[in-house]
Amino acid sequence: MSKNERVYKMSFAGVYPHYVTKVEKKGRTKEELHEVIFWLTGYDEQGLQEVIDNKTNFENFFAQAPQMNPNTYKITGVICGYRVEDIEEELMQKIRYLDKLVDELARGKSMEKILRK
Repeated sequence: MSKNERVYKMSFAGVYPHYVTKVEKKGRTKEELHEVIFWLTGYDEQGLQEVIDNKTNFENFFAQAPQMNPNTYKITGVICGYRVEDIEEELMQKIRYLDKLVDELARGKSMEKILRK
């Protein structure tokens, strides 16, 4: 199993609380986190809750995403030592997009900038 394969099989529900903790520690809210996730994936509150309840893995989280945002190409920069715009594997790139947005939220970037308006 490749390193990426392990990441793909990780449950979104297992990582989600870490996203919440990361943003709340920096004074942001779970609602803002949800707004970022909804913007990226097209999920809504009910869809996100189902993903969490069903312990959906990252592979299926993105495969079942209602609508990936057409502006994801505007997400650039480095996360975990990789330039997100240069990641070859589509699924890994989507996961890193999410990491990058969560990171920007935690770093206090304005929602307007995070949502690439």
